[in-house]
Amino acid sequence: MKTMKKKNNIVLIGFMGVGKGTIARALYKETKFFPLDCDDLIESAYNLKIKEIFAKHGEDEFRKTEKKLAKFIEKNVDNAIISTGGGFYKVSNLKKLGTIIYLKSDFDSIIKRIETSPNAEKKLAKRPLLKDLNEAKKLFDKREDEYEKVADFIVDVSDKTPKQIAKEIKKIIKGPKDGNSLNRTCKS
Repeated sequence: MKTMKKKNNIVLIGFMGVGKGTIARALYKETKFFPLDCDDLIESAYNLKIKEIFAKHGEDEFRKTEKKLAKFIEKNVDNAIISTGGGFYKVSNLKKLGTIIYLKSDFDSIIKRIETSPNAEKKLAKRPLLKDLNEAKKLFDKREDEYEKVADFIVDVSDKTPKQIAKEIKKIIKGPKDGNSLNRTCKS
């Protein structure tokens, strides 16, 4: 029987707009693991913004690219904080990429967070799946249970600053003395 080797990465999952990228940057200051943003890497590969990739190539093509990126991360990336897109949790090799942390928040708080951010229009424009809030809420409801099923740990991000969340995640993953080794104890 082949055992699955888990990478020494922190993989942040959660609904779009929950703050995965922001929290990855705050976590970098706590752990010195290098932050990688999956959406930024895909945008760079296409030389297009996510909304343009969806418009020009469709969601299926975007999801195929996420799968390619997941394979690349599995083979080549270690000691990193991976902030993922909202649908990245579906990649088949997710558990091999590292310790999966689900950043949990309620839907209204996510929308409020986006709408009150300094670049609210830009953030809303780059998320094509948020065009229709009723449809986005249905997607959120569907994904919430799925995120919980694949997560090693769940961190409630409601009413917390990125720094507080980063410190909480650091406590979860802290290894002996330096905080840069992941503890492999996971939720049951």
